[in-house]
Amino acid sequence: MSATVATMTESEMAALRARFPQVLSVDLRRIWLQRAIVAGVVGYLAFCCWVFEITFERLFGGLGKMWIVLRSMLVWKDMASWDYLGILQGLAETLGMAFLGTLVASLFAVVIGFAAARNVMPNRILHHLLRRFLDLLRGVDTLIWALVFVRAVGLGPLAGVLSIMVSDTGTLSKLYSEAVENVDRRPIEGVRSTGAGRLKTYRFGYLPQVLPVFLSTSLYWFESNTRSATILGIVGAGGIGMQLSERMKVQYWDQACFIILLILVTVGLIDTASKWIRMNIIGTRTL
Repeated sequence: MSATVATMTESEMAALRARFPQVLSVDLRRIWLQRAIVAGVVGYLAFCCWVFEITFERLFGGLGKMWIVLRSMLVWKDMASWDYLGILQGLAETLGMAFLGTLVASLFAVVIGFAAARNVMPNRILHHLLRRFLDLLRGVDTLIWALVFVRAVGLGPLAGVLSIMVSDTGTLSKLYSEAVENVDRRPIEGVRSTGAGRLKTYRFGYLPQVLPVFLSTSLYWFESNTRSATILGIVGAGGIGMQLSERMKVQYWDQACFIILLILVTVGLIDTASKWIRMNIIGTRTL
């Protein structure tokens, strides 16, 4: 093929380029754009390393101290004197925060998600305002909401529940609205043809299609919020995070390791239970 192309005349090459422009033409603008993007990424990476003072000595010089911490985590001492009751109580508070916050957010998201769907809300202005409101709720991290509610309602799990509820309401509402927008129109038209009103259309036309997606999404976020609630405890929202923070401050690394393992086991059990619920109750149906 290369020998044949090499022996072609200029007119034959021009005809070949005209016949296959996408194959033989060279888009110089796209090539320079790709090179500019690569150069920009590399330059910004170098800039970040310079600003953050990321050096080889800083990265690998602290491995000795890290090894001391890891070794302290692996050597468990005086296990009989550990406050197991306080640790389990903190774990229960964390699960309660994640469950209650996710449940309330899911209930709010069902209503807001339908209202935020384009095929349900015909008014473009209201639809736009509602979507921007959801962006505000989910755009602020759960940890920031926790700091706000700790200031408002005081220390304890209530601040964690409220922060998870507000943040998840924005996220779940957006996900629910996208599921509503992707429903099959044929069952909805069939329900409307029977003379059903708007509420019955939502109940028998929309809800059976989107309910499996709603439940599956909420189960996933409950698992995710279990990990998030651990971080919330560090800023004063209670739970297992506060137990972990207290032990890390006094350098009880063995107890901190035990708490971390307990969190990992709990998250694994929740993931297994969620999977069982999705497979046996919800099914594998997705939109």
